[in-house]
Amino acid sequence: MRPLVGLLTASLLFAFAQAASAADAKTWVVAWTASVQGPYPVGNPSAQPDQKFAFPDPAIGARDQTFRLMLRPDLWGRQARIRLSNAFGTKPVTFDDVHVGLQWGSSALVRGSNRAVMFGGKSSVTVPPGNSTWSDPVALPFARQPDELAGHRLGVSVHIAGDSGPMTWHAKALTTSYVTAPGAGAKGALEDESAFLYSTASWFFVDAVEMAAAPDAFAIMAFGDSITDGTASTMNGDDRWPDVLSRRLKALYGNRVAVVNAGIGGNQIAGPAEYTPDKPFAGGPASGQRLDRDVLALSGISTLIWFEGINDLGKAGNATVEQVVAAMKDGVARLRKTWPHLRVIGATVTSALGSSNAAHGFPEQDDKRKELNEFIRTSGTFDAVIDFDKVVLDPQSGGLKPEFVPESTTGGPGDKLHPNRTGYLAMGEAIDLGLFKPDRSRSSR
Repeated sequence: MRPLVGLLTASLLFAFAQAASAADAKTWVVAWTASVQGPYPVGNPSAQPDQKFAFPDPAIGARDQTFRLMLRPDLWGRQARIRLSNAFGTKPVTFDDVHVGLQWGSSALVRGSNRAVMFGGKSSVTVPPGNSTWSDPVALPFARQPDELAGHRLGVSVHIAGDSGPMTWHAKALTTSYVTAPGAGAKGALEDESAFLYSTASWFFVDAVEMAAAPDAFAIMAFGDSITDGTASTMNGDDRWPDVLSRRLKALYGNRVAVVNAGIGGNQIAGPAEYTPDKPFAGGPASGQRLDRDVLALSGISTLIWFEGINDLGKAGNATVEQVVAAMKDGVARLRKTWPHLRVIGATVTSALGSSNAAHGFPEQDDKRKELNEFIRTSGTFDAVIDFDKVVLDPQSGGLKPEFVPESTTGGPGDKLHPNRTGYLAMGEAIDLGLFKPDRSRSSR
C-alpha cells in the first residue's frame, strides 16, 4: 500500500503545484490608451487652459520639463509597463526620470507610491522620430489588492531632457494633468505638487499602459472619433460612453476586463490620404493609418467596437459613402488577418442634422449617414452591431434628442453633433453586455 500512497501523494503535490502555477500566471493586457494624433498644438482639445507659459514655442516643445500625466487604468495589476511615443516628432526625444505613482489629489501622489521606471535596465531612453518604446515592467506595491484600485488614477511622470521639438500628443484628454515650468529639470521622483505649476487638459508622449493580469483577463477597445473621445462630456468625470460600458462590465467581471479608448476628435475613416508631422491634420491620421499602432501593437484585446464616419461625410472629409465603406471593409479585413479571433462590432453613426458646427448639419450629409448605417446594419461585415443611432435620435427633428444637446464640459448650449453626459450615459447603458462574454478561443494575442 505504501507505494500507492506515495504515488497518490506525489500526484496530489504535482496537481497542487500546477494549480498554484496557474493561479500565479500572468499575461499582459492593455489597461489604458490615448491614441496619439499629431504634433502639438494641432488637434481638438476641450477645456484647455492657456498653454503659452508651459510651452512658449511649439517648435521647441518641452524644454527640460517634467510632465505628470494623470490617467485611469481600467484594469490594475501588480506590474505595469508604459509606452512612450515620438510618433509625430521631428527629432529624437530623450526621456528620463520616469516614474509612476498613485494620484492623491491635483499633481500630488500618495506618499511612498512613486516608483522609478526603467528602459532596458536604464533610467533614460532616446526615441527616434516616428517611433515608440515600451518600458521594462515596474512593480506597483500599492496594488496589493488590484480590485480595490478601480477608478483610481495613475500619475505618470516623464522628464524631457533638453528640447523635445514638436510634441506627440493626444489633444482631448478631458482629464487634468500637470507640467513643470520650462527649464525646471527632472522632478519625477517628487511626490508633492510644488514643482508642477501648470495644468493641461491633454496627454503628451505617453499613449498606452499595460498591466500584468490574470490569464482570463481581456480588453475591449472603443475605436472612433470625438464621440468616442468624449467631446461634450464632463472634465475629470469619466463620462464617455466607453466609461459607462466599463462600469457595467466591471459589475460582471471585476478586474478581469478593461475598456480602452482609441477615439480621436475629428478622426476619419477614409482620409486624409497623407499624414506627416509636416502635413498634420487636426483629426489625426485616417483610421487605416493608425490600426497597427493603436490596436495591433497592444495586448489582450478580444473585441473592437468601431464607431465613426460622421467626419468623413462632413465638409472636412467630403467623402462618398462608397469610399467610407471601402476603407472600413479594408480595416476590418486587416484586423482579422492579423487577429483571426478578434470580434469586430460596428456601431451606427449618430445624427448631426441641424448642427451648429460649420462642417456638419446639412441634409445631404444626413442622407449619406443613413446610407452608411444601412451598410453597417445589414452588410455582414461585422460580428455584431450596436445601434447608437436608434438610442440618441429624435424622430421628430431627425437630430439628437433635445435632452442630449446642452454640453456638459463648460455648460454651453451644445452643437447638436456631440451628445452630452446624459446622451453618453444612454449610449453606454443601451449596449448589450452579452456581446462581450469572455471566449478564450477568440483571444487576440
